[in-house]
Amino acid sequence: MIITHLSLTNFRNYGRLELDLPPGPTLLHGGNAQGKTNLLEAIYYLATTRSPHAAADSQLINWDAQQTDEPIIVGRLVAQVETERERRLLEMRLIQEKNRQLRNGRYSFRREALVDKRKVRLMDLLGNLRVVLFLPEDVQLITGPPNNRRRYLNITLCQIDSIYCRTLSAYNKVLEQRNALLRQLAEGEGSREMLTIFTEKLVSLGSQIFARRAVFLTNLAREAQRLHYEELTNGGETIRLQYAPRLEEVTTKQNWQTTDLTAVGEWLRTHHEDTAQIEARFAAALEQMTATEIARGMTVVGPHRDDWSFLLNGRFLSSFGSRGQQRSAILALKLAEINWMKQQTGETPVLLLDEVVAEFDEQRRTALLNTVSQATQAVLTATDPGMFTSKFLRQATPMLVADGQIQVEQVIA
Repeated sequence: MIITHLSLTNFRNYGRLELDLPPGPTLLHGGNAQGKTNLLEAIYYLATTRSPHAAADSQLINWDAQQTDEPIIVGRLVAQVETERERRLLEMRLIQEKNRQLRNGRYSFRREALVDKRKVRLMDLLGNLRVVLFLPEDVQLITGPPNNRRRYLNITLCQIDSIYCRTLSAYNKVLEQRNALLRQLAEGEGSREMLTIFTEKLVSLGSQIFARRAVFLTNLAREAQRLHYEELTNGGETIRLQYAPRLEEVTTKQNWQTTDLTAVGEWLRTHHEDTAQIEARFAAALEQMTATEIARGMTVVGPHRDDWSFLLNGRFLSSFGSRGQQRSAILALKLAEINWMKQQTGETPVLLLDEVVAEFDEQRRTALLNTVSQATQAVLTATDPGMFTSKFLRQATPMLVADGQIQVEQVIA
């Protein structure tokens, strides 16, 4: 899978860009704040419909375009994607209408997705372009809050598993409706019969999410462990991914890190094909927590509160690992993600690396660049090309990025 051409209009600091991308590694280099990361963000956004950096999608629209008197501002991201079987033209439109100001003072904003020039639902864009993104802040998957790890699960799985993505979308809608009803019941209003209906829907959808996450994390853990042990630490350290599905409520913050939810995760790993048992356990947990949920006005058990963690030599990496060990674990995770996607689809995803090469020591940098060199297509950013080996630079296509303009250069010797 490769992107042969990328077109950006009114996206970040790119007023207009038309760029042919070759197979193999492309090295974007230049000073800070020139547009290197923005180009990676555009590719990632086309693949996932999400930004790894922006708090709101409206922030992606070019600042200069927003200062004009035009009543409608449109940001466009278009990519020509080729696989072994077909070609697809993918497009995302970010549309801001200045003549429709909302009550909060903001302008009306909407997104549109197109495949081969035909409008589709946002979730139908997913899977047409698959990417793996490396960022320096990926270490927050280990040290950050659980929502970072759930986001990672959802974005990765939705690029491959359309059933998971549709189920997740339906689950989130039912969850919102159920939470609204719980708040009504807390105020002495609402219907208990409707709560039963929403609970049954939540159980059915949530059980599918639990099962698919369990399978994914099992496969990813196996490959990450192999890579980490054999290629990154020369057999010196082992890592394990531990799933903590919120199929039950916990009483203390640390319980999920001891026995409660990790034991549930092991149970789910071995019972992921038994939908009836998963549904029964989830339904029992919701019934047990009904009074608590009404009091809080929110659903307290379910996949929307899942978590997972890394163990290094049997100890929690978030608490006991050094920064270098955490980076190694993340590298193993990302390399495993690449291999998993290739196994699932038969094609290597496009690799996106934003200033991450400098984060690793020589051994891990070599392992990473070997993977990049073998990829069908990879796009890397760096302020200093000198951190790369001569061998890698001879393989890469260098491009200079300056103030939203990109110039293809001769191969750096």
